[in-house]
Amino acid sequence: MTDAFLPGHDSAVITFLASRRSTPLTQVSGPGPDETQLKDLLRLGSRVPDHGRLEPFRFIVYRKEAGTAIGERLAALAQTINGPMSEAELDKERERLLRAPVAVAVVFVHKPHERIPEWEQFLCSGSVALQLLQASLAHGFAANWVTGWFCDHEAGRAILGLRPEERIAGIIHIGHTQTTVAERPRPDIDALTTFHDGGEGVKA
Repeated sequence: MTDAFLPGHDSAVITFLASRRSTPLTQVSGPGPDETQLKDLLRLGSRVPDHGRLEPFRFIVYRKEAGTAIGERLAALAQTINGPMSEAELDKERERLLRAPVAVAVVFVHKPHERIPEWEQFLCSGSVALQLLQASLAHGFAANWVTGWFCDHEAGRAILGLRPEERIAGIIHIGHTQTTVAERPRPDIDALTTFHDGGEGVKA
């Protein structure tokens, strides 16, 4: 990673962005953020581009007690949808919100507006999910951004506490880890980048 950035740049921030890694949920354990730390993380998570300052998002926090109750309901719903399930399969559904000490749903809340389309507002809520993930990692927590089948199911969303018109941008699981997360292959930026030539085409 080159250090050739603009004068006055914060090298610690650049180093973090160049090395940040989500933590596999199988490697996440306690402790999670306390109430003060969590409030700080949510405050940082909300510092995103927001066209029109509509705030098209909200947070739902799940700790162990809530996660346990929700997991039972998700397991029952999964069995209703899929038919008989093994105990191992049901346990997987029961653990959906218990894979870290704290899980935070970033909920997309559409705010009808004559100039700002719904898709742009959804991008804002996705930015909140990413910002919350990054803030958690930067504070030394282990974290991962996931969704699940229940995020796309009306009854599943209701179990998670969403209103019928709301959707989930992501669920951020936050805790700690005792392991070092291995680097993974990253995108080939040259292969993904083109430069427009000002005409009808692009330059490779």
